[in-house]
Amino acid sequence: MSHSPTSQPISGWGRYPVVEGVERLSEDLERITERAAMTRGLGRSYGDASLPPAPGRAVAGSRLADRILRFDETTGVLRAEAGLSLGRLSRTFLPRGFASPVFPGTQFVTLGGMVASDVHGKNHHVNGCFGEHVRALRMRVADGRVIEVSADCHSELFLATIGGMGLTGHILEVELQLEKIPSPWILSRQESCRNLNELIERLGAASASWPFTVAWVDSLRRGTDMGRGVVISGRWAQPAEVPTPPPRSPRRLAVPFDTPSWLLGPWSMRWFNRAYYHINSRRGTRRVVHPESFFHPLDAVADWNRLYGRAGFVQYQCVIPREADRRVHRSFFECLTRLGGASFLSVIKDCGETGRGILSFPMPGISIALDIPMRGDATRELVDRLNEIVIGARGRIYLAKDALTRPEHFRAMDPRLDAWNAVRRTWDPDGRIATALSVRMFGDRA
Repeated sequence: MSHSPTSQPISGWGRYPVVEGVERLSEDLERITERAAMTRGLGRSYGDASLPPAPGRAVAGSRLADRILRFDETTGVLRAEAGLSLGRLSRTFLPRGFASPVFPGTQFVTLGGMVASDVHGKNHHVNGCFGEHVRALRMRVADGRVIEVSADCHSELFLATIGGMGLTGHILEVELQLEKIPSPWILSRQESCRNLNELIERLGAASASWPFTVAWVDSLRRGTDMGRGVVISGRWAQPAEVPTPPPRSPRRLAVPFDTPSWLLGPWSMRWFNRAYYHINSRRGTRRVVHPESFFHPLDAVADWNRLYGRAGFVQYQCVIPREADRRVHRSFFECLTRLGGASFLSVIKDCGETGRGILSFPMPGISIALDIPMRGDATRELVDRLNEIVIGARGRIYLAKDALTRPEHFRAMDPRLDAWNAVRRTWDPDGRIATALSVRMFGDRA
């Protein structure tokens, strides 16, 4: 089955920027990747990572190529087409006692996208990035060949593809090691924190004993309670801990239209942050919850990106190294509030060791993720200032979330770029595979 490609506006989840492009869709991913500029999954990267490099360029859409090819119940090794979504993987395997080793913030992401972005989750300090659990990939490279790559075969391409933002070749199939779990439910704990220092300390303490940890931060607070928030911890529940009946999946809501830009003003953010903090502060310390509620809370609201209006939003995510002075974290949030970048969704995670992908994002430290309404030059100025703080701390940003970082800023953050680009050009000397991100960030031809 296939669909005739037509030119259409294509954007990431942040709805900024937008590029007019042609998306080929077919169950035969190998066929439609031939001469395509890039492969695109479910479009949940936020900025321009999954956009065509120029208007009119053809891209391959993988979402119809979603077959499970084989699964070994003894070893937990899964082989599937790159368009298989995390949501379908969970619905199929959680009841059978297996789970993805890494859960990003949404289930609406494909295996190919998870490899290309080398996604991480609440358990990065324990399980690392998704790429640590990938055993092999089947790829179409720029010269048209279809090859198998792994740590033992074309290893340099394998490591450049993990976290390589889809720029080293078209991912066709993924072989993945699933995790054996005691039940398909999560035992969750929440605790409120009065300020940023307390929140970072409690997040670190939670990470020492819980496999899943994350913190929500009230990014509008200033003064002594700047950075107040809620630390959320969790682990897979044991069968004896699960209540009868077990938790239900979240109720689905929807945003039916684009909301006006004024709706996300300081007053509404302040109200939301205050309400969220107090509601979560009153909850019990421990409870068993549905995995969707724990791993993907925003997925309960379909099209929630429409809340930011037609102008869209940008997500900004950075990691600040563990050895950085605590004053860096405070400077970051002071800059955010001073320049009007307060966010509904400000999330901090504890990061473990850097992944094996050449451009894998996390490093030991804490990551900070923000959703910021797109307001033109003011938002660009905010991203510049935040990037300067990150550069000074020797941190880096996450390309899967980025839309506005300057090339010189990214180069200053990541000394691994030359090594990654050398592998990329070995396999694609003519620059046949490109995206809007690679044109903006790496100087590729449009």
